[in-house]
Amino acid sequence: MQLLRGRAACLLAAAVLCCGPLQAQDRGTVSDAELLRAMRSGGHVILIRHASTVPGIGDPAGFVLTDCATQRNLSEAGRAEAVRIGTTFKAERIPVGRVQSSRWCRCLDTARLAFGKVSPWAALDSHFDNPADGAAQAAAVISGIAERETAGENLVLVTHQVNISALTGVSPAQGEAVVTRLTGKSLRVVGRLRPAGTSQ
Repeated sequence: MQLLRGRAACLLAAAVLCCGPLQAQDRGTVSDAELLRAMRSGGHVILIRHASTVPGIGDPAGFVLTDCATQRNLSEAGRAEAVRIGTTFKAERIPVGRVQSSRWCRCLDTARLAFGKVSPWAALDSHFDNPADGAAQAAAVISGIAERETAGENLVLVTHQVNISALTGVSPAQGEAVVTRLTGKSLRVVGRLRPAGTSQ
């Protein structure tokens, strides 16, 4: 993923290997400049789907959560993509507070490569193989966000497509960021940043 500069209003920047630039999507009346300015002011929950992986769906049968060798992991392009996520956040002066992640290696690696720090949070673990757990995990994330937010900074949560979909209704691409605000007991989508040329 990469956030890109554009038009007169300075978009999120820096090219991502093979993916092309990111564009804001489905942001209603929020302009690119407004989205970037909002992120700079902090107070958002930024949900990031792990960066690009080796081909596959889910994980190999019998994978072990504590053994990365048994899981579907980041590709080389995905590792470079994760580094550039962090580089762009710094270049665009987007303040990052706590960074939390699913305990899956592809999410932890995305967070470490992008931000140099991460705390695992089981509520962000994939429920791909247990869809019935989706609602309960989403509720746990919502209830835990208020405890993790810091004024003037953004809370970054690195997780999986199924988790982001359960929280926001958005089905993100690998490496896509869904920028939200906590409103009551739900996350309101402010904007999306995704690789150009990918499908919705």
